[in-house]
Amino acid sequence: MPNRQPAPALDDLSKRIIEVLQEDGRMSYAAIGKVVGLSEAAVRQRVQRLLDGGVVQIVAVTDPVQVGFARQAMIGIRAEGDTRIVADRLAEVPEIDYVVVTAGSFDVIVEAVCEDDDGLLELINAKIRAVPGVVATETFVYLSLRKQLYNWGTR
Repeated sequence: MPNRQPAPALDDLSKRIIEVLQEDGRMSYAAIGKVVGLSEAAVRQRVQRLLDGGVVQIVAVTDPVQVGFARQAMIGIRAEGDTRIVADRLAEVPEIDYVVVTAGSFDVIVEAVCEDDDGLLELINAKIRAVPGVVATETFVYLSLRKQLYNWGTR
């Protein structure tokens, strides 16, 4: 992960800005300012601090199928040794977009986005299983994405 500035304290205004951005990440700073009661410049500064601190990312979320990635899967991984090291190595793999260290049946769970089944097979056999410490994998192929939201708000 890139070096980041310390995460800023989240006061009520910063939390509200995050919530507004979760609803519409393209909203202008001026429009956000009207919603939260701040100037455009103040919103710009707060958003930049949130970005620099790694609290938020502003990205375009795509439908993988429509941009050429027909195969998505969640892959459960059983590992030996330090699972954090295994997870960090997996996080370096370009086809993997989500990595989490877990408790339970799997030590690490990753999400993969591939062009096709051949790409998924190559990912599992040549990249994931080649990571030192990976003992076993179980693949859950996505058949249909029914819900994906990022607007859970703040606490």
